[in-house]
Amino acid sequence: MPDSWTRTAAICLLSIGMFQAALADDVTSAAELAFNNHCRECHMIDRGDNRVGPSLCGIIGRKAGSEAGFGNYSAAVKDSGIVWDAANIDQWIKNPNGFLPGNNMNPFPGVDDAAQRRLIIAYLSSATCGKPIN
Repeated sequence: MPDSWTRTAAICLLSIGMFQAALADDVTSAAELAFNNHCRECHMIDRGDNRVGPSLCGIIGRKAGSEAGFGNYSAAVKDSGIVWDAANIDQWIKNPNGFLPGNNMNPFPGVDDAAQRRLIIAYLSSATCGKPIN
């Protein structure tokens, strides 16, 4: 009898682990999709890949206006003294002009949906930065 209990417990634990992995994959996919839908038109996540907006590689903990190689920061961003964390990124994504007037994020209106903002922040927090741009 103990062997059957052991096998059953092992199967349950394996099933739970597989479910958790699948759920994590779903969250990761949803986070990447949220980033792609709201941010990717202007921003990339690869190190040094500055486009219309700066690369967001390593944005968490970085001082606003400090991405190397990006030269189109507004004075409002460069002089803000902000260090990006989840709370101020959430407010920035929600309403860039309300959070920091005079920025260059126009015509981006922001993301009203709090769940989408959380996914974007999760993506920015966990995404690997990819290959350096040469």
